[in-house]
Amino acid sequence: MKAIGENFDVLVDLMVNHISRQSRYFQDFLKKGQKSEHADLFITLDKIWKDGNPVKEDIEKMFLRRALPYSTFTVEETGEEEKVWTTFGKTDPSEQIDLDIKSQKVKQLLTDFFKNFKEKNVKIVRLDAVGYVIKKLGTSCFFVEPEIYEFLDWIKEIADSLEIELLPEVHSHYSIQYKLADHGFWIYDFILPYTILDTLINKSSEKLCEYLKVRPKKQFTMLDCHDGIPVKPDMDELIDTKEARKLVDVCVERGSSLILSEEHKAEDGFDVHQIRCSYYSVLNCDDNAYLAARAIQFFAPGIPQVYYVGALSGENDTENVKKTSEGREINRHNFSLEEIEQSLEKEVVQRLLKLIKFRNEYDAFNGEFKVLDCAKDEIKLSWKKDSRYCELFIDLKANNCVIDYIDEEDKLVKYFI
Repeated sequence: MKAIGENFDVLVDLMVNHISRQSRYFQDFLKKGQKSEHADLFITLDKIWKDGNPVKEDIEKMFLRRALPYSTFTVEETGEEEKVWTTFGKTDPSEQIDLDIKSQKVKQLLTDFFKNFKEKNVKIVRLDAVGYVIKKLGTSCFFVEPEIYEFLDWIKEIADSLEIELLPEVHSHYSIQYKLADHGFWIYDFILPYTILDTLINKSSEKLCEYLKVRPKKQFTMLDCHDGIPVKPDMDELIDTKEARKLVDVCVERGSSLILSEEHKAEDGFDVHQIRCSYYSVLNCDDNAYLAARAIQFFAPGIPQVYYVGALSGENDTENVKKTSEGREINRHNFSLEEIEQSLEKEVVQRLLKLIKFRNEYDAFNGEFKVLDCAKDEIKLSWKKDSRYCELFIDLKANNCVIDYIDEEDKLVKYFI
């Protein structure tokens, strides 16, 4: 990792909310209980309720990811039971043990992690499950304000001192993302994937252009990931649910599956949390439409992130969904070396790699971005820095894309994507 970091900006994922049950810290706690030197890393229920007994009324107010927010363990040396906070986990007791961020031991542990990252040339740290770190009675225990900012400001101070950027990962209403942006953090653009899909399927750029004019610029852009395309609650108040139903129906016709959420159901019953698919498949394996989607993503201000299945223009893996009964496997295909070689030969992948190279190397992307006036069935976006200028034009009727740019000899070049 250190060697890779000398030439590339390495991003690592840090689970700040919890740690593995198999970690040496928790294994020592399982053996010795409160006598373990690591006991204070964890949230035993006496830290939440004075007598250690959970109160049903308090739990009912919480945003739960499992039936109960704690697990019961038996201490090996004493035989006593210990109830420990566990936000996540499919097993009982959970494999994911929450950390007590109020504990000095946890603060030291996280500080040690960051120092190790610096030594290994890590440039960016993604804070996974950060929305759940605050446990406070009377709240949902999700993104509890203002305490969440106190934690984030503390961890940002450490990161800044080590010249490491932070990317908090929070799936929720877009207003929470904007609050994080206001605090100076990088955020994920979870709005862009659905908005680009809507643009290409409905052949209208109006919503996309409006959004690109006002969105925070310090974002990681994406189209696809190991989960699905975010819909609710990320897109709440940004979409008309009647129109969203039509779009979702098209996605399902093209082989997508849906994950539904009772928690975030709209008044009219619309409850789609994510659309599960490969982005290439949801665009009907149309090479031009797919390259148009990537071109929009790459022209949107921020750092583009291309998921490995998307990089290889992978299609829906329905066989693995049947085999595992896990819906998310539709976009988690495990490519063999032979499949990677074959994918790299595909014309659409070669075109994508060329576009990625242009986005990485053309200096105008370090300058000023503009959304240009255009007809609603077109898209015009531009970047300018000094003498370097590039302009993306997309005809949504045929999904044809062209980039006009000034080359090193100051000549205007047309690049047909």
